[in-house]
Amino acid sequence: MNWIEFEHGDRAICLLAVLLVVLFFTYQIFAQRRKLGSFVGKELQDALVTRASLRSRILQIICLAFSGILFVVALMQPQIVKKEHVVASRDKANIFIALDVSKSMLATDVAPDRLERAKSEIRDMLPSFTTHNVGLLAFAGRTTVLSPLTMDHGFFRLVLDSASPRSVTLGGTNIGEVIRKGTKLLSAHEGPKAMILITDGEDHDSYPLEAAEEARRAGVVIITVGFGSETGSTIDVLDRKTGIKKRITDSSGAEVVSRLDGETLRQIASKTGGVYVPAKTGVLDLEGIMAQHILPLVNETNQENVREVRIELFQWFVGIGLVFFLGFLISDGRLFRRMRKERNA
Repeated sequence: MNWIEFEHGDRAICLLAVLLVVLFFTYQIFAQRRKLGSFVGKELQDALVTRASLRSRILQIICLAFSGILFVVALMQPQIVKKEHVVASRDKANIFIALDVSKSMLATDVAPDRLERAKSEIRDMLPSFTTHNVGLLAFAGRTTVLSPLTMDHGFFRLVLDSASPRSVTLGGTNIGEVIRKGTKLLSAHEGPKAMILITDGEDHDSYPLEAAEEARRAGVVIITVGFGSETGSTIDVLDRKTGIKKRITDSSGAEVVSRLDGETLRQIASKTGGVYVPAKTGVLDLEGIMAQHILPLVNETNQENVREVRIELFQWFVGIGLVFFLGFLISDGRLFRRMRKERNA
């Protein structure tokens, strides 16, 4: 909706000055005519005195009044105010996905296995981050930066496809280290910061809660996603050469039991204002996680605002006022009558 506002509405007081000038000019015109009528009869006035007609004088007064009013309105600085809906883009969001690539992520309790399922969900999530920076951290006993924060999602997909237990040189699950690494990298960037931590194991004494506190102070929100069993379960892995599932054992031949430390993941998320999503052994729905917990953070960077656009109108009032003022100057017909008499003489 459009409307007109005046930047300096208090200047309307100048209209009183215009009124006084118009009244004074009107008084002068009729006072002169009355004085002339007291000395010269009406029949002789046109023959002896060259002057404007009463109609011309009235036209002068009208032109003077309109020009004065228009000049005062221009002085008040009228503006058309329009409301426009605009998307104000602030700093890009920076999101690191920390993906557990330990051997337990090869368990087939989620088809085709935990790691491939997680990678598939991450790919489906990427289109929602087209205008934001996304990075990939692979971690197990150590953390490797597979992709720095980038808007090149083609490159991100490429390194995501290559993520495997071979991406990290040390086995285990070192959650504290990946949080510290991600926090350090995110701290170098402006704008909202988030980390999606995907793991199926328990931490191996890396003080993850202390690392989460550091992340909180750096303004990093952590979404933790845990799947697997909190009570502990053996890990069956598909041998891709033989097509036979086999159970993972340690160096002594004992079966490896994977336990999900859900309580630690819950505390990590809580400390940073994030949320813990216990996927357990079900399907890892990262798209749903994104819609509920990540998109609200990302959408803060693109907000629709209402902006006022002001269009100045004073030049139009000045222009029209000059036309009326010119009419005021030439509406006195004496000059034209004198020129006509001189031509006829």
